[in-house]
Amino acid sequence: MFALTSELDIGRVLLDIFIVLFAAKVAAEVAERIGVPAVLGEILAGVLIGPSVLGFVIPSDTLFILGEIGVILLLLNVGMEMDLAELGKVGKASLVVAIIGIVVPFATGAMAGLALGQEMQTAIFLGAALTATSVGITARVFGDLRALATTEARVVLGAAVADDVLGLIILTVVAGAVEKGSVSAGTVFGVIGMAALFLVLAGGISIVAAPRLFSTIQRVSRSSATLTATAFALALALSVLADVAHLAPIIGAFIAGLAMGRTRQAERINGELNGLGHIFIPVFFLQIGIDTDVASLVRPKVLVLAGALLVVAVIGKLVAGYGTGSLKADRLLVGIGMIPRGEVGLIFATLGLRNGVLDDDMYAALLLVVLVTTMITPPLLRRRVASTASEVVEIDGGNDSRPPTGWVVEGADGFSFLVGDPPTSAALAVALDTALAVRDSRMDDELATWLADRRMVPLTWDSTATDQLKQLLRTGTARSWQLLSATGTLDRAFPELHETLEHRRRDLSELDPGRALRLPTVSRLVESTQTASGIRVDLVDLAAFVLDLVGSPPPPGLGEAVLDRLGLSDEDALDVAFLASNAELLRAAARDPDSYEPSRLRQLADHVERPERARELAVLGRAITETEVWHSKAIDELTGEVVRTLGSASSGPRTSPRQSAAARRQAAQRLAASPQISERLEHAPRLFLLAHEPDELARQAQLLEPAPSADTVRVAVSASEDPRRWTVDVACRDRSGLLARLSAGLMAEGCDITAASCSTWPDGAVLDSFQVLSINRPSPRQLAEGLEAALKSRIPSLIPIECDIEFDDMSLPWHTRCTLSSAPGTPLIQAATAACADLSLEVHHALVTTDDSGVVLRLALTDRRGTKLDATGRARFVGLLGGTPARRRLHL
Repeated sequence: MFALTSELDIGRVLLDIFIVLFAAKVAAEVAERIGVPAVLGEILAGVLIGPSVLGFVIPSDTLFILGEIGVILLLLNVGMEMDLAELGKVGKASLVVAIIGIVVPFATGAMAGLALGQEMQTAIFLGAALTATSVGITARVFGDLRALATTEARVVLGAAVADDVLGLIILTVVAGAVEKGSVSAGTVFGVIGMAALFLVLAGGISIVAAPRLFSTIQRVSRSSATLTATAFALALALSVLADVAHLAPIIGAFIAGLAMGRTRQAERINGELNGLGHIFIPVFFLQIGIDTDVASLVRPKVLVLAGALLVVAVIGKLVAGYGTGSLKADRLLVGIGMIPRGEVGLIFATLGLRNGVLDDDMYAALLLVVLVTTMITPPLLRRRVASTASEVVEIDGGNDSRPPTGWVVEGADGFSFLVGDPPTSAALAVALDTALAVRDSRMDDELATWLADRRMVPLTWDSTATDQLKQLLRTGTARSWQLLSATGTLDRAFPELHETLEHRRRDLSELDPGRALRLPTVSRLVESTQTASGIRVDLVDLAAFVLDLVGSPPPPGLGEAVLDRLGLSDEDALDVAFLASNAELLRAAARDPDSYEPSRLRQLADHVERPERARELAVLGRAITETEVWHSKAIDELTGEVVRTLGSASSGPRTSPRQSAAARRQAAQRLAASPQISERLEHAPRLFLLAHEPDELARQAQLLEPAPSADTVRVAVSASEDPRRWTVDVACRDRSGLLARLSAGLMAEGCDITAASCSTWPDGAVLDSFQVLSINRPSPRQLAEGLEAALKSRIPSLIPIECDIEFDDMSLPWHTRCTLSSAPGTPLIQAATAACADLSLEVHHALVTTDDSGVVLRLALTDRRGTKLDATGRARFVGLLGGTPARRRLHL
């Protein structure tokens, strides 16, 4: 028998979660805007909503579990961001700085604890807690100052790689020893042995097996969520194994991250798990604030303890700066960069409190140390960097021309080095050459210093840079893009992107801002088009590059600005702009069964114009996000239909297809009975030409000649294969609410409308074609009289209805797709056309389907300017249709 939680308890739990998540996001946003690390804002928010101040939330098992999931995701992310190979490449200076930055704070922290009267266990735990360094805060400041490529930044970031590994090993040993209740030599060596066994077995097996496991899952899974779910499950499984081995569970999560970081799917897994991280990681930091007794933070004893530990914490890291030895680096700047404790220090403190090693006073003192070191580091770094920065803009010298192999080459020792003496004007070419060279190597000190000294030099893009970029898009690695981000290359070469890239660096989930420049679309595209044929790979790569930088679809003007900088030929620039602007067209259209109708296929074909463009849009659309198997097959099927509609199975010269609107016009003109009808076809709207066969076009154009007068309606009725289905063509003059009036008139004559298309000529003549259901053949004369009366009447009143509404701007090239669904018998057409008339929206096509489950109406809409509906227009349309909010659903 299971015990069920009461409804009141469930409500309390949900309310607590709501308050915590809401407070976390508000606090993080506010903190970032005032220049304070987000983690501090989240802790202070926890204090505010906790029992110490407002009492909105109290500690509970639910929040504890959510916080544990958060810290597991945090360490999983840390592991995925770490390249174990980097540990062997951090360089002597970085390794020495890391070791000193751990040994000195550990020893002095433990001695300070004993001097303050603490027990041995507590003293050792204090020393361990002071070893951790939060590199994210330092890296963020270096990134803001475009100083990530400086010698000091490289030393600090390299030391952080070793610091993370060594710090977690210390945490493993200390936490294990504390759990056993003693810190004797036997206990320590026992824990070290267990930790080593766990790391070798669990870590070794995971790191070896993960690439094969996730490649297999990606190949055989039908759901795109399977890969990410498996990754999270693996993190939880290794966390459980670590707990069974009497180690901290986060060690298991860290090992899982290391394993998954070596897979080809790492970028996708990391990106999708970030969504979970946005939710759960802040809960961990808020819980720290919730558990904190504010009164304890200002007690004299706590302040004395915190002051003593703060001195030890700061001095220990400043001393580490002297580990640079003979390297030409600002030792004080390196030491300052190692000061912040941040997330890792908080994890140490929280584990100490939960295991009973730290009492409330010592926990509060340690919390103050973490907060203060995290807050003081950014301003100290900024001041020190500003005081030591050279006037890089004035740097000149060097007049060599670019060598045939490029400015940078990879040496046999695994380091890339500078060739020749490039002038400062070659800074962009050197940076791009370096990005290509460091795919599998590291910069030597001379090259890194050359780039760092020119980090403020304005860059001008040219055709050579575009060629380098094309090669980089196809063969670059995460290390290449990290280099460009660290040196601020793209910020300077594309000033329009500065705000976008700055926003990415300040992503609250990004632990290492140097990795903020991620190109997931490019990565997926390269993986899927290694053997592609029939497409222009370089142009598709550039379109993916634009989408990754500015978003999909590109904001008006921003995509064009990026393309202008690339210096492409006019023809190539237009093609790349087309691909970027329509990247989701076939992806979205493949979800819509109406896309396979001949008129829709002709619209798509007319829009893409050439078979290779259709294929390019297909591969680009699949690369925007991970695509499920069924969706990928649907895209391929639709692309094949579009190519067949274009009338060519292979890419040919850049000419209009045989089935274009112009070709259909010419075919209809050959069937025209008079020059006036041919002239009418000459000025026919493109959608009208694409919606009908040539013989229909000629017949409908004849109905419009001569153009009807204001109060005249001409009607033609044609039969179909279905004896109950008729085509009613209506010729008249344009006026306000025309479709609403005509629909109401046809309904009054007993015609049940199933589809409609509307075409307007420049002279105001209109041809509306309706598909109707009627037992008997409608009388054209009777319909004309009824419709003339309808045109003279008032626009039908709005009818409040209950319906679901969904908008789609992607699946149609020129219109907004609006789908309305409701219960059987709902007057959808009357309500929708009346709403469109009231808002002056143009209805270009309408399709109605009715069955026992309800009525579905699909509309192709534009606003009065002929453009797709914006958010305001969509919201006004929904509001006019009425109905209760609970029954009205808007999908944007």
